Amino acid sequence: MKPSSPRVPAPASGLARVARAGFAAASLASLVALVACGLERDPDSGQAMTANPRYHANAPAERLEGEHGAFALRLVADGLVHPWSLAFLPDGGMLVTERPGRLRRISPDGSISPPLGGVPKVFLQGQSGLLDVAIAPTFAEDRLVYLSYGEPNWRGNKGGTAVARGRLGEHGLDDLEVVFRQQPKLSHGTHMGSRIVFDGQGFMFVGLGDNRSAASAQLLDHLQGKIVRLHPDGSVPGDNPFSGRADARPEVWSYGHRNIQGMALHPQTRELWSHEHGPMGGDEINLPAPGRNYGWPLATYCQDYSGGPVPEALGTSAEGTEQPHHHWPVSPAVSGMAFYSGDAFPGWQGNLFIGALAGQALIRLQLDGDRIVHEERLLQGRERIRDVRVGPDGFIYVLTDGTDGKLLRLEPLAPAP
Repeated sequence: MKPSSPRVPAPASGLARVARAGFAAASLASLVALVACGLERDPDSGQAMTANPRYHANAPAERLEGEHGAFALRLVADGLVHPWSLAFLPDGGMLVTERPGRLRRISPDGSISPPLGGVPKVFLQGQSGLLDVAIAPTFAEDRLVYLSYGEPNWRGNKGGTAVARGRLGEHGLDDLEVVFRQQPKLSHGTHMGSRIVFDGQGFMFVGLGDNRSAASAQLLDHLQGKIVRLHPDGSVPGDNPFSGRADARPEVWSYGHRNIQGMALHPQTRELWSHEHGPMGGDEINLPAPGRNYGWPLATYCQDYSGGPVPEALGTSAEGTEQPHHHWPVSPAVSGMAFYSGDAFPGWQGNLFIGALAGQALIRLQLDGDRIVHEERLLQGRERIRDVRVGPDGFIYVLTDGTDGKLLRLEPLAPAP
């Protein structure tokens, strides 16, 4: 062991650092206090994040044109603060997450609940907070609801993605338990992911960001930049690709991902699809296979935020890595993913829908098998779209990202009277 160095007085610059650290700690304490009082502010914009959600039972429909003809767009709810994810309940209601740490229930009659209890404490910083919501395949028997979220470390200065589950009761989640934790916790509030997908075969996939620590996406003993495969209780399947390796986390299914904010199962093949953000260009879609390396940051079609090459990148390909299934030269900033298999829009059968944040659009991708053969952008230039889901009614629901976030619904046009 290296002997410890003798202590010396801290120079003035060190005192300045100590002062800055104290100021940062005070700021963090203030933020925690604001969150506790319900007066939290957006870490990015500084705007108040006090929600005033409203349901619009009789909002007029707006007629919009698409390549397959006209459709209707209707406002369902607004006043949500950075809504992140949506899940449909068997009774016709919905659960909606807000990034500041709120879970709400929209009842079939349209009433919106106050924030439900039993939600885990979140690391609210930048892109981090309460993220995905998914109901268990066994919900009819056990009423289990799963949440992914940014979880703070013990100091409260960094976070990692976690997944917790609880039983949905009248006023919130009961018997909450954490079933997965991303380790180590490296995020200062960026690149948290995260989506949850149940595959119908008894497994749960969770897509994770690299915590803005690009190199860790290639480290198999880190959970950054990975898709993990678990049993619903958080235990690790014995046939995972790296199970039994001393140098790897057994949870890992695939690696070399940057920041996954969309995952879905193909309705016919049941194959897992995912997408992830690039910095400047290079947003990509992948079909993650067990044990495969999807390249980040060694192989990428993007540039760094500086405008130069990604420092670790070897080019658009690297030995031992997979090429993306699809990529965009200009980043739409993809978030949310849903295959369409409803009856309301026959022309969109089998299409893949993806939200765009920076691109402010709902991207419709037409498929031939698993090949992407055409792209159309709907709702172009309106608002940042965080999530997209297909409802049991066959309509398409989207969540817009902002301090006045909206739940919108795409419907077929009603026949003329």
